[in-house]
Amino acid sequence: MKNRLKEFRETHGWSQGELARRLGVSRQTINAVETDKYDPSLPLALRMSKLFGVSVPELFIDDWEPQP
Repeated sequence: MKNRLKEFRETHGWSQGELARRLGVSRQTINAVETDKYDPSLPLALRMSKLFGVSVPELFIDDWEPQP
């Protein structure tokens, strides 16, 4: 799953550490999400979208397609 977390974070002028502090997670978690090495839990994804004032689909891009 792709995401736009880094884009939204940088738009707000926040470091990874500042975003992590605001969300109550580690900076390493933010780095892992931004580099597509970790998909956040649903509660964390909801907190992220709420913090940035966008919907979850605006923040996370799911390119999965069902098989025929």
